[in-house]
Amino acid sequence: MCGIVGAVGSRDIVPVLIEGLSRLEYRGYDSAGVAVLAADGIRRVRTVGRVATMQEKANAEHLTGLVGIGHTRWATHGGVTESNAHPHVSRGELAVVHNGIIENHDEQRERLKGLGYAFESQTDTEVIAHLIHHYLAQGSTLLAAVQLAVRELVGAFAISVVALKSPDLMVCARQGCPLLIGLGEEGNFIASDVSAVLSVTRKVIYLEDGDVATIERRGVVIYGADGKQVERKVHLSDVSLASMELGPYSHFMQKEIHEQPRALTDTIEALIDDASFSPALFGKDAEEVFKQVDSVLILAAGTSYYAGLTAKYWLESMAQLPTSVEISSEYRYRSSVPNPRQLIVTISQSGETLDTMEALKHAKSLGQELTLAICNVQESAIPRASRLILYTRAGAEIGVASTKAFTTQLVALFTLAVTLAKQRGRLNAEQESVHLDALRHLPGSVQYALNLEPQIREWAKAFANKQHALFLGRGVHYPIALEGALKLKEISYIHAEAYPAGELKHGPLALVDKDMPVVVIAPNDALLEKVKSNMQEVAARGGELFVFADADSHFTASEGVHVIRTPRHVGVLSPILHTIPVQLLAYHAALLKGTDVDKPRNLAKSVTVE
Repeated sequence: MCGIVGAVGSRDIVPVLIEGLSRLEYRGYDSAGVAVLAADGIRRVRTVGRVATMQEKANAEHLTGLVGIGHTRWATHGGVTESNAHPHVSRGELAVVHNGIIENHDEQRERLKGLGYAFESQTDTEVIAHLIHHYLAQGSTLLAAVQLAVRELVGAFAISVVALKSPDLMVCARQGCPLLIGLGEEGNFIASDVSAVLSVTRKVIYLEDGDVATIERRGVVIYGADGKQVERKVHLSDVSLASMELGPYSHFMQKEIHEQPRALTDTIEALIDDASFSPALFGKDAEEVFKQVDSVLILAAGTSYYAGLTAKYWLESMAQLPTSVEISSEYRYRSSVPNPRQLIVTISQSGETLDTMEALKHAKSLGQELTLAICNVQESAIPRASRLILYTRAGAEIGVASTKAFTTQLVALFTLAVTLAKQRGRLNAEQESVHLDALRHLPGSVQYALNLEPQIREWAKAFANKQHALFLGRGVHYPIALEGALKLKEISYIHAEAYPAGELKHGPLALVDKDMPVVVIAPNDALLEKVKSNMQEVAARGGELFVFADADSHFTASEGVHVIRTPRHVGVLSPILHTIPVQLLAYHAALLKGTDVDKPRNLAKSVTVE
């Protein structure tokens, strides 16, 4: 949630700040603002709404500067108003931007009021500004003031601060929320995400929890949680600017749906090159770790949670490993029975999902040290905190509704299941070859599914004027029904729910009528006849059925029963294939309803608050 960018340069940095914010807008788009240090004080521009609106105002006010910070907000504390927009200023002398949540802000607010500070916003962030100013006023340097202030903050945060007292300096700090430093030729930069600085540098340093850093034109200095100077590795980002552009597409979600054959190919490539499901894919210690494993616990949130539910079927059927899947935010707050031989698998597109990061910390605190991260972002927090890592290669995903990140997560989890099955002696060479061949053909089958878009676009017309929809699936395809329902409600705002098809008669059937379209995922597998029986239950109540079937299944379209055939059944990888049509259905329904596909209301891409 929320995006931060900052710069200290040798030329006007306002265009850099605004471009960076536009690339971070997927992280929050309720309001935006920038502040720069000028000869006559701190100049600030804030607006409710999108970065483009704020840019118009900044241009109109001829905003320029060599040192500045910017922010795009996803509201947590306080409504969507200009007074709540960042940056926040303390007594005209210091400006702060902040991502995260300060849990003890009420306590700090009362303390600071007692010290004479007046609050202009409802945000927790303004507490940070006044607290740092308080220490500055007592004679501390800006660095020392930030170090003192962050020790008193409880919660997760990434902050950046500029002050008139230090006109050539920016100070930033990280605790639980992502923040990186970009090293450039004409200045140095900070940002929540590498996409914000790609136009000026590819050299980045990922800050770690507890780090506080000073950013100047001539260089950066980083201090660890103990206050001592530390060195952090410099990385050369492989993210391309082209991947951040729309190209010929209307929306990033559309682009990312159509990029799935390439993303899957890239993710599968390491497997194909090795022609083997090897533990080495997960790290040098993986073989040793996998030998100890007697069960699996998957921790994830949102779409990644549904990927985990799918993986449970694979892990239990192929590797014969008992598998639990838990929502990260629930797991960390309940009493559980720790098992030191359990493999803890965390799944996160960004690698910074706060609930999942905290769930991982909780598992480790219970003595569960066998940890594996499945993630799309190199060097992000969750992989760094994990013993084993498998990176997906989805590339940058900008649309809030996850698409290619989800399907590449499924490939990674399938790889894990097969690798563990092999390790446990439950996979022979012939079966391994069959699975490798299935992966080789998967991108082509996904492309075939994408070619069904014109038919799915027509179906979307039946959904655009509806208020509710049901999604049904059985077995390993039930999580895909859940994902389909989530996509539809995320971007079209149509209320959608998913059920195992066998559960219809236990309650949901009461909802079925002519105004409740029912989407059925019906691959040609062992449960097909059961699904057909469930469909009859819907048809008998006047429900309208929209069936995604395989090319080799025997379905006939009729009045009230619409059928689209995906490629022939692809066996155990079928859930990946059936994800494509439900993504397209959601996308086209949202287009017809005129919603903001890439930036749906109330949501943001990277959830770094609790």
